[in-house]
Amino acid sequence: MNCRNQAYTGVHSDGGYAEVMIAKASGLLSIPDEMSPVDAAPLLCAGLTTFKALRNSDAKAGDLVAVFGLGGLGHLGLQYARQMGFEVAAIGRGEHKADLAKRLGAHHYIDSAASDPTAALAALGGAKLILVTASGGKAVEATFKALRPGGAAVVLGVGPMIETSSIDLVFAERRLEGSLTGDPATADATLRFSALSGVAAMSETLPLDNAADAYAKMLAGKARFRMVLTM
Repeated sequence: MNCRNQAYTGVHSDGGYAEVMIAKASGLLSIPDEMSPVDAAPLLCAGLTTFKALRNSDAKAGDLVAVFGLGGLGHLGLQYARQMGFEVAAIGRGEHKADLAKRLGAHHYIDSAASDPTAALAALGGAKLILVTASGGKAVEATFKALRPGGAAVVLGVGPMIETSSIDLVFAERRLEGSLTGDPATADATLRFSALSGVAAMSETLPLDNAADAYAKMLAGKARFRMVLTM
């Protein structure tokens, strides 16, 4: 997935929304019998991205992990973090998201509009990992200081420039990292872990004939949280 000359279906070659397609055998994987294609589809993008970032981190069961953002990536990141045995803090904007965060597995909810996320995480002992699933900019810069020594902020959401002080990096040996989707083997592990643990995406479905409507709803930011086309 880090190939500098990566080709994308629908961009570099014809294809996209279709009932069948030709694919490289090395990129295929098997969907567990107990999981429907509708359930599996979002897990092979947003699920794979958050699962890989958490599994490849230095955080261990019992560590405090903060998930920044409660959207398409964040709502899955919260579930995976809880099922992996972390103490989970969700950071969102608005108190109305608290109930959803708790239902998805968060032990703590921090309203960034009403309180200082840095102080809130520090009061919990500091985070070993912050999973940045939304484009945060200044907010990410601020919460970076709430990492414990040796902790890392892993950025998944592409957005504004993130600045941080060399003091915050060096003296606590913190890390700022990026993570992009995952390979087929990790995708397979994502599906198997999801089937075993009950992690599921919140999705809306529309038939393939209404692909344009689904795309428009996604672009408008009105999807909650993933649009899936059914055959």
